[in-house]
Amino acid sequence: MASKIILDCDPGVDDALAIVFAVGSPEIELLGVTTVAGNVGLDKTTGNALRLREFLGAGWPVTAGSAVPLLRPPMHGEDVHGASGLGRAVLPPAQAGPQTGHGVDFIIDMVLSAPGEITLVATGPLTNVALALRREPRLPSLVRDFVIMGGSSARGNVTPAAEFNIAVDPDAAAIVFSAGWTVTMIGLDVTLQARANQAIRDRLATLGRLAADLLLPCLAGYTDGALAEGALAEGTVAEAAAPGRADPAVHDVCAVAHVARAGLLGCDAARVEVETMGRWTTGMTVTDFRAPVATRNALVATTIDVPAFWDTVFDAYSHVARNLR
Repeated sequence: MASKIILDCDPGVDDALAIVFAVGSPEIELLGVTTVAGNVGLDKTTGNALRLREFLGAGWPVTAGSAVPLLRPPMHGEDVHGASGLGRAVLPPAQAGPQTGHGVDFIIDMVLSAPGEITLVATGPLTNVALALRREPRLPSLVRDFVIMGGSSARGNVTPAAEFNIAVDPDAAAIVFSAGWTVTMIGLDVTLQARANQAIRDRLATLGRLAADLLLPCLAGYTDGALAEGALAEGTVAEAAAPGRADPAVHDVCAVAHVARAGLLGCDAARVEVETMGRWTTGMTVTDFRAPVATRNALVATTIDVPAFWDTVFDAYSHVARNLR
């Protein structure tokens, strides 16, 4: 049976690739997309979700959410995702607009309508999820699972301490991790290994219009901070500059793929706290794998089967490509 998901996201190149995966995977039933400001502003993340929906010929609702973090000034990533948020991809403007209402209400209403059935997947800043928890404190007991792309048990990618999605709204992330559920954290530990190298891009190039109009232009305009991320993850700039380091990591796809196929990622239980007050460490996900069992609030992804991951992604993308008009 396919896993029913709500995807809370900030498209964004890797969010767009995650949406395509969700549409194509037979193991996923995408119930709706809610948008949040992050990689680009809310008007663009929402517009990109709508463009993607029409390009893919899909019918799920798109509902706009939060335009700013809870307490802090906005922070965006146009330097990574391009001015539009979709790299070099140019999709026609959407003919239909977003669903009326707020993304937070959509999340709550959908989960309340099917308790225990829906997995909430968040691949952007956690502002919408934190607001949903404040409005409906029962949410942790009503979702089937909660999966995020964000954080790191080691180093960050926008600062030495913080990964982007957490850094944009650390106050929201702190609320989310302390809400009483188990957060499955798919962070830089594994996502930096899921890189679209030349061999992967050559493989994607066989997918016709999907590749030509969306996948490859997205990746071509996606700088991903690969040099900095590699250095932070593995220790030195020299290591980061090694062959292949310029290949972009498809971070957000990893989170949806984890829901679709058990065993692609290996996770370890841990206690995760979000730093909100550190002068140099705000946004850090402080991860303690040795915490007492009763205090652990997260499953942290630590391993990924990269060949199996890309086979799974390619299968989903192939399904979309076959059905694309």
